[in-house]
Amino acid sequence: MTDSLSKVFAALSDPIRRDMVARLSDADATVSELAEQYDVSMQAISKHLKVLEGSGLVTRGRVAQTRPVHLEAEVFDLMTKWIERYRRQAEERYRRLDAVLAEMDTPNRKDTAS
Repeated sequence: MTDSLSKVFAALSDPIRRDMVARLSDADATVSELAEQYDVSMQAISKHLKVLEGSGLVTRGRVAQTRPVHLEAEVFDLMTKWIERYRRQAEERYRRLDAVLAEMDTPNRKDTAS
């Protein structure tokens, strides 16, 4: 699981790849359609797509003469579960901190009331 997760996060570390994923979340696109938006070579686009494919975020098909790229949304479930686990842990730490701070504040109120 961690190895797959590492590949996904590594793939998303590049802004062009993050943008490609965002665009593919709306609809599938051909490699040429994806390439139109970026000021990089077609070879660079292919490398970006290979990284996304290697992480499992996208798949490429073949329809007649085109190579549509499809976002594999299930991969986001893996990321979401990982992020959610740590979000819950962080929220619990904040709740405990709030309780400690509230407890520390209570004696000060008694002192000022006297």
